[in-house]
Amino acid sequence: MRRTALPLLAGILLHCIALSGLSPFTAEARAGDVEMLSPMRSAAFPSLESAIRIKGPLRFCGEFVPLHLPEVRERLEKELLLMLWDRAQVILWLKRTGRYFPHIETVLRAGNMPDDLKFIAVIESALKPEAGSNRGARGVWQFIPSTAANYGLTVDRFIDERRNFYFATRAASAYLKDLHDRFGSWTLACAAYNMGEQGLERQIEKQEVDDYYHLHLPAETERYILRAIAAKLILTDPSRYGFDLYPEDYYSPGKFDRVKLRAKYPTPLTLVAKAAGTYYKLIRDLNPQFLGDVVPPGQHVLFLPEGSAGEFAERYHPLMAKYRETLKPETYVVKQGDSLTGIAQEHDMSLAQLCKLNKLGRRATIHPGQELLVR
Repeated sequence: MRRTALPLLAGILLHCIALSGLSPFTAEARAGDVEMLSPMRSAAFPSLESAIRIKGPLRFCGEFVPLHLPEVRERLEKELLLMLWDRAQVILWLKRTGRYFPHIETVLRAGNMPDDLKFIAVIESALKPEAGSNRGARGVWQFIPSTAANYGLTVDRFIDERRNFYFATRAASAYLKDLHDRFGSWTLACAAYNMGEQGLERQIEKQEVDDYYHLHLPAETERYILRAIAAKLILTDPSRYGFDLYPEDYYSPGKFDRVKLRAKYPTPLTLVAKAAGTYYKLIRDLNPQFLGDVVPPGQHVLFLPEGSAGEFAERYHPLMAKYRETLKPETYVVKQGDSLTGIAQEHDMSLAQLCKLNKLGRRATIHPGQELLVR
């Protein structure tokens, strides 16, 4: 039986290949295509015990980290261990630094701010622009709506500029600088970024201590700076911790053109894509601040594929004119208690636009049942 089993199996295999429409030689050729991939290497990285043997002096944002305090050293070792245990996550961090760190570093240099602040973005969001929290924070820098509004970011039902990495980085730089001016320390500024400036001020006043490492703070904030320091240690010297990435392994920075668009009416992103000579998905990816399928009325900065800005206006205007011909006038029936200002706000128009569209003066009287054009 053993003598007949092998020929039988070989026959079955050849029969299956024949049924698939391939010859044995074609199958071999296709299997051989896999060999064109880069050869796999064996992993080699230091033990966790050796990885957490930190030698000082150590600084964060130019400020001394008191490793001589047993509690501080223990907390930092814990954060390093937790990060190094999840090696896949650290690899993604490293790869994303290629995409996001160059711009953050440029903004920090322009503001004469410490380069180490870029590691705050890592621990806030893992460098993911789509990151969100159950507290309503969004984006790479995890702004909550109120702070975002204080630093010039629009957050409404149509636009969320926290999701745009470039807008949010500018706002985060301004916020961190203000916090440093308020607390006189970059370490405390980062702690306030995490827990809020008023909460940190109350704790400083209550405990009569203005040194982050000697303050009793919420658990998340007590970990916050140590996590940033651990990220700095790993990401500035990845090979020491066994991460051996090639330059081509890192994601590349985004390349794009910027244009200003003044939209009188809601403008479909599909139309924008056509004017830019590209497709809808790329426009959405470049402009994550738009929450729907349209650019709302108003003036906006649009991000377009690199090289497409030159002919954008030339394509956009005829496309928009053709699109507007398809629109039917939209009307609103005035109700008891309505005002021109309220109707304009409800339809995302200015009072001047509403009055011009209906040939009314700003102080014109309206009455229930009256129809007004709102588009």
